[in-house]
Amino acid sequence: MDDIQVMICDDSALMRNLIQRIVDGTDGMSVCATAMNGKFALQKLETVKPDIIVLDIEMPEMNGVQFLEERKKRNIKTPVLILSSIATKGAAVTMQCLELGASDFITKPSGSTSSTITSVSGTIIEKISSYGGRFARLNGKQIPPTETFIQQAKLREAEADAAKKGIIDKIKPAHEAAPSTVLTPTLFATRKKEPDVITPIAEPGPIEIVALGISTGGPNALREVFAAIDPKFSKPILVVQHMPAGFTKEFAASLDRICPLAVKEAEDGDNIHPGQIYIAPGDYHIAVEKSTLCNVIRLNQQDPRNGHRPSADVLFESVAKIYKNRALGIIMTGMGRDGAAQLAEMRRQGAWTLGQDEDSSIVYGMPRVAWELGAVQKQVSLENMASEMSRIVRENGK
Repeated sequence: MDDIQVMICDDSALMRNLIQRIVDGTDGMSVCATAMNGKFALQKLETVKPDIIVLDIEMPEMNGVQFLEERKKRNIKTPVLILSSIATKGAAVTMQCLELGASDFITKPSGSTSSTITSVSGTIIEKISSYGGRFARLNGKQIPPTETFIQQAKLREAEADAAKKGIIDKIKPAHEAAPSTVLTPTLFATRKKEPDVITPIAEPGPIEIVALGISTGGPNALREVFAAIDPKFSKPILVVQHMPAGFTKEFAASLDRICPLAVKEAEDGDNIHPGQIYIAPGDYHIAVEKSTLCNVIRLNQQDPRNGHRPSADVLFESVAKIYKNRALGIIMTGMGRDGAAQLAEMRRQGAWTLGQDEDSSIVYGMPRVAWELGAVQKQVSLENMASEMSRIVRENGK
């Protein structure tokens, strides 16, 4: 098996070292280069070929935004993962990075010490393995499924927690750890099964609402879908994108700039209007509440579901209850299983359902689970998602 090759670009030597320890301590990925700013990163890209670049925003000489602008000019295809403390204070800058072609972002916890950066190590590993792994596979490398990297991250988190509580004496450094199982394509082949069968209790009715759940790979996937959606799309769209609090308002604004429909961050009590897109706020579940004149959006901070708040399951559950067979449910790229069970309930009620296909998903996790549960009527590529959902709504609206 091949390693995912990672370049780290950050002006902080401490940060470069901390991220390198996380990467090099994970079987199946390694650091191939480091750089203290965008200028040196561009120079090193002439001789090294990383599968992903972890990029700071604030750096001397050439910052992250300037690097992304130059990357675009040079048509460099290597995916970029933004990692910067400025992200929590400057969501607009983070969204600018996404608009310039960055794949996703991770916020540094305040302080960025060894202990605080370890708290987000699982997220770092997940996103490096998702975006870097996919790019490496497209370029002919043999890379284990993303789930194998997540398992390692969870083990390290469990070890750290046990060490903190005094259950184990200490965590062995990666180079002292017991040899790991050899990573082979056969060992980590993703199990596939035929979809379960769901018998709807009603025939699909005229569509009144669209509910969409998405996670890893979502920011750029939603940009592609909403930029290409039919300007005459006549139904409201409610979206759960797994994203930290403080970013969804700017994310909605960035989508609004490229989408022919109005896009906004959802607010509690919003009337649900036709032809508008509502993005669930970070750290809030979004649901639908029936009202006499116009159904409304309700937000809450109840416990996370499937490890997420907002959760696609919460949205799909409320849509299945209120709209029954008069809805379209869509599940797209993402790690885990959020949304799958309640998309199956939407399907059981008679709703129309779509899932993103494996080839175009950054992570074929949520769509795969939904497909295997029998929740998805049809799998669609990212390229065709906008036209397919527009067609279904146009032909089955009222």
